[in-house]
Amino acid sequence: MKRAVLSLSGGMDSSTVLLHLLANGYKVTALSFDYGQKHNVELERAQQLVDYLNNKGQKTKNPYIKHDITYQVIKLDGLSTLLNSALVEGGDEVPEGHYENDNMKATVVPNRNKIFSSIIQSVALSIATETGDEVKIAMGIHAGDHEIYPDCRQEFRDADYNAFLEGNWEGDKVKIYTPYLNGDKFDILKDGESCCECLGLDFDEVYKRTNTSYKPIFIENPNEYSDEKGIWYSDYKSASSVERIESFIKLGRPDPVEYANEKGPVDYEVAKAHVEQVLAEH
Repeated sequence: MKRAVLSLSGGMDSSTVLLHLLANGYKVTALSFDYGQKHNVELERAQQLVDYLNNKGQKTKNPYIKHDITYQVIKLDGLSTLLNSALVEGGDEVPEGHYENDNMKATVVPNRNKIFSSIIQSVALSIATETGDEVKIAMGIHAGDHEIYPDCRQEFRDADYNAFLEGNWEGDKVKIYTPYLNGDKFDILKDGESCCECLGLDFDEVYKRTNTSYKPIFIENPNEYSDEKGIWYSDYKSASSVERIESFIKLGRPDPVEYANEKGPVDYEVAKAHVEQVLAEH
């Protein structure tokens, strides 16, 4: 049995790693973390994607395609009030622009990936010692993150893994799996497209169940007779959204996520035009 424990944020990168693992025959335990992030709509999207994939897995007639995902949200209550980052509740305004701009360092959450990796390592080792199987710990970090986020670099991953081995019996039963470490968001999206085809999934149905926006916009439902309070839209000006839309532009297909600005929902072409302008000026 091929097993993996995945840090699933609900964003495009880790969601694609989930597809990648399923396409390669892994039984996946996916963990999301509620650490007081402003964009916690990503947790809703992660649950929606897992539900969609598990449901599709039950309906497929191909015995080699099984979407069997165990999913859990880990709540880190009280942490956000102790963190200095624009991404958590109470932090400064999330900056806009391109990821390579120096002001994007405001989006760093101190030691975030170390916190997450410690938890997925402990779960992976527990599974490994219980089942006797080797377990991979998987994360969606990629080369586009290296400039701003030091905990996404290979040097950190190696040091973190060595510390894990030093601190645990039978730690060698757990291995690191970061398939996109040397790629960018476009490479991730291309692989996601291939994985959807392999798994018999609708690309748009998958990726509309992801959130990359650091500044999501909630628009209330004006219909008083509806139970739905409103809809979360993605912004298209924060760096995470700019990078995501750039990858869809390169892929040559529209992003199925719904976008909005302070005035209300906008067509994808509006978001695309803004990103093209940012890229031209960068």
